[in-house]
Amino acid sequence: MHILRVNGVTKRFGAFTAVDNVGFEVETGRIFGILGPNGAGKTTTIRMMNYITIPDEGEITIHGKPVGPATQPLIGYLPEERGLYKKMKVGEHLVYLARLKGLSETQAKDRLRYWLERFEALDWIKKEVGELSKGMQQKVQFIATIVHDPDLYIFDEPFSGLDPINSELLKTVILELKAAGKTILFSTHRMEQVEQMCDDIVLYNEGRTILSGKVQDIKRSFGKNTVQLEFDGDAGFLDRLDGVRFQNRSNRFAEFTVDNESHIREILAQAVTAVEVTRFERVYPSLHEIFIQSVKNDRRHGLQ
Repeated sequence: MHILRVNGVTKRFGAFTAVDNVGFEVETGRIFGILGPNGAGKTTTIRMMNYITIPDEGEITIHGKPVGPATQPLIGYLPEERGLYKKMKVGEHLVYLARLKGLSETQAKDRLRYWLERFEALDWIKKEVGELSKGMQQKVQFIATIVHDPDLYIFDEPFSGLDPINSELLKTVILELKAAGKTILFSTHRMEQVEQMCDDIVLYNEGRTILSGKVQDIKRSFGKNTVQLEFDGDAGFLDRLDGVRFQNRSNRFAEFTVDNESHIREILAQAVTAVEVTRFERVYPSLHEIFIQSVKNDRRHGLQ
């Protein structure tokens, strides 16, 4: 069953069409990723989901209701542009934001204490927001987003400003929310996070959706034309391979996409004669490669 439906949505700003006849559905209890280059229309769509801006055409519904003031309490929204009051103390600020979401002061303090402990941030309560680092402020705003326990979480670039340790903590919390039956939608440039976490994705380019579906179905549809190669020896032979596009390359490892799958055996034969091959494996392409291929193909079609 879907919790969110975007149906034929278009948004213009003057002569510029930011979102062009976009449609997709987000199923309850899943993690859904919105991907696309900068300026592709992702954030504009997210702002329309939150009733910050209104579509010129089409409709967005949550639990079957058109988005509006009545649906806003159902959402926890973390915008890409962070918005904390720098002079307020962290504890006071979080209680204030939780009260705006409908919690009593007692409820707010109880829930905030849990989440501050969960993020190892309880000792920040009496600090001014402006004293915190960018990553610490990011965690405070994330807590403010989830404290009222909404049905749908919408995170725009949630990992921005976080170091690897805190990114991993945030990822763990998001997966815990999903395990509790919550629905998470997020936009990010961190393809490795999408690969690890998302059940479904939609890919935007120039205001349109050019690819959507379950992550594993999309990967399978692109075929096993990607090779991961581990070896010992001189990596110079990689320069002599024809018809390949490298995604990753080092002295002992290479990951590349083959233009013609029938040439994979020939590539293996070349590798075996040049180096000691320890692993040669055909795999589905990464979302990073699918992203690049899809956007390039869409741009080529647009020029025809």
